[in-house]
This record gives sequence, structure tokens and C-alpha cells, in this order.
Amino acid sequence: MSTLPPDHADAAPAPPPPEPAAESRGFDLGVRTIARTVVIVLLIIGALYLIYLLRRPLGWIIVAAFIAVALSGPVNLLSRRMPRGLAIAVAYLGLILIPVGIGAIVVPPLVREATDFANDVPAYVRDFERWVDENETLRDLNEEYDIVGSLRRRAEEIPQHLDDAASILSSVGGSIVNSLFAGFNILILSIFMVASGRRWVDKAIGLARPEHVPRLRRAVDRIGLAVGNYVGGALLQATIAGVTTFIVLSILGVPFAAPLSVLVALFDLIPLVGATLAALLVGVVTVFNDFPVATIAWAVWAIVYQQIENNLIQPQIQRRAVEVHAFFVLVSVLCGATLFGVVGALLAIPFAASIQIAVREWWDYRQATRVELPPGVAHPQAPPPSPPDEPPARIETP
Repeated sequence: MSTLPPDHADAAPAPPPPEPAAESRGFDLGVRTIARTVVIVLLIIGALYLIYLLRRPLGWIIVAAFIAVALSGPVNLLSRRMPRGLAIAVAYLGLILIPVGIGAIVVPPLVREATDFANDVPAYVRDFERWVDENETLRDLNEEYDIVGSLRRRAEEIPQHLDDAASILSSVGGSIVNSLFAGFNILILSIFMVASGRRWVDKAIGLARPEHVPRLRRAVDRIGLAVGNYVGGALLQATIAGVTTFIVLSILGVPFAAPLSVLVALFDLIPLVGATLAALLVGVVTVFNDFPVATIAWAVWAIVYQQIENNLIQPQIQRRAVEVHAFFVLVSVLCGATLFGVVGALLAIPFAASIQIAVREWWDYRQATRVELPPGVAHPQAPPPSPPDEPPARIETP
């Protein structure tokens, strides 16, 4: 039997009173949100501006890290047979001697060839004048526009232009000093990274959660191996370009085949545009050696080889070296070259490989931590189902 009065037996409980409007509280929350957003935006702008101001040393640090990772393999190999400090010294001595040796091979022949060209230009002009005199159409054009006379005057000015070039080179000594200063700092930074970089990385990884340490260490090791393989692949590609260039130039009888081959190999290290620039330089040399036979033969070979290198050699070497698909290799090089020029093109492929390795490790971690539940069992983190929208039951007492 119910204990409630009859008038109130079937009455539902009164709804709760409405909450007071929080107009002032909503206004205060909006002000705080706006202020916090403004502060975050200003901090981001300040950080970006600071990065812009420090772009040069930050670029040096990136290049130094790339060199350190690339040389860590040879250093580790040499350290098995000698102390690590001596192994670092030997590796960096070889790194310094490579450009010095290339300069010793390439620069003297090029200077000698430029001097010989300047001395032979008057003879070329005389040959051209004789060819014009034998052709009636060219003779009429020469009489109207004085083509031979203009070429003769320009030929007489070439030695003077060589002296001007020497003076210009001497005037850019400040830029050369700045480049040497930058290179010296980059080498010192990379030496510190090779000597102590592994300890720094291990300490940074040790700050992570214990279950994440093995995966992070494996990712770092794989990234270092990818960068080292990329450098080895780039050197192999440049070697192939240099050797094939030497063979072709030797068959064509072009002088200074060895220096030109070294120059082609050096330019071939620059993705996308390096091989084209080298082919143009060699083509100019063939013009003054055996035109048009050698020039046409070299042009045909350069076009065919660049197609083979761009579509077969480079994608296959880099794909095997850094385990990145050939399509992403080309896309990363294009994007890096567009954003940061030559340096971006050089670092694009190892950067893409690093991102791929990091994403793959993250995905493996996500798959390993996923728990498969039986059908019909809800995930423990799923929100509870909302109650049905029904009026509360009546209260009845015996």
C-alpha cells in the first residue's frame, strides 16, 4: 500500500530548477581563450623568426650531422683495427684529401686548356674568315654586318678578359675565406658528432619509456644505415658516370679525358641537374676538338646515358640503398631541390628514408599494442551507452 497522499500518488517529481545563465563566465572563458591563442601564435612567430636568424648555423649543423652519419660506417670499420681517435683522424683526412686530389687533377688541365684556347682563337677566326670568303651568301652577310671584323676584335680582347677574370677571382677572396670558415666549422661539428654522437643519442633514448627504448634504438640504427647506404650509392653512381665518360672520350680522342671524367663524376653527385651541366661542359670541349663528329657523338651518348641513369641506375641504386621506392626517390629529390636547392636535393633522399623508417616503426608499434577483442565485446575505452529517454519510474511502497 502506498504511503503517499492520493493527490500526489501519480504525480511525477518536479524537474530540477534551471541553472543560472553563466554569461559572465562564458565571456571570461572567451577572453582567456583568445589571450592564450594570441600568445601561442606570437610564440610560434618568434620561434620561426629565431630559426630564420639562425638559419646559417642550423644549416651547418644539418650538413655536419649528414657527414657524421655518413662517416660513422668507415670510422666503425677502421676502429676495429686501430683506436677510435686514430680511426676518426684517418677518415676525415681521407675526406679532406678527396677534394684536394680532385682539384689537383681537374684545375691545371682546365687552366692550360683555357690558355691554349685563348691563344688559338685568332687562328679559329682566320679559318672562319676563309670559310666565309668561300661562301657567297656568308660573304654578302659579312659585307653587310661585318661579322668577321667583330669576331676579330673579340678575339684580340680575350687575353685581356682572362686578366680581368683573374682580378675578379682575387676580389672574391672574402667569399672564399667565408666558405673555408664554414667548411672548417662543419668539419669540427661533425668530428664532435662522430666522437660523442652515439652517447648523446643513447642518453636521449634513455629518457623514453623502457618499453619504447628498443624500438627507438632500432629506428636510429636503421636511419644511420640508410644514410650511409645513400652515400655509398651516390658514390657508386658517380663512379659509373665517370668511368663511362672516360671510355667514351678516349674513343672519340678528346683531350684531357681523365680530368673531364673526374669533373663529370663530381657533378653527377648533384641530383637532377648535375649530369646535364657536366654534359654541357664536355660538349663545349668537343666543339673545339673535332666538330661536328665528336660533338654529335658526345651529345647522343650524353642523352642516352642520362635517360639510362635517371630511369634505371639512379632509382635502382637508391632504392636498394635506402629502401625507398623509385617513385618516392624522384619525388623527394624534386621537392628538396625546389625548396632548398642543391643541398635540399642532396639531403632529400636520406630524409625521405628517415621518415619512412620512423613511420614504419610507429606503425609496427601501433599494430603490436592493438588488442583483438572477441566479436560483440566493446572496447574498454568506448563510452557507455546513453540511457533511454524515458520518464522515471513511479515510486511505490508496500
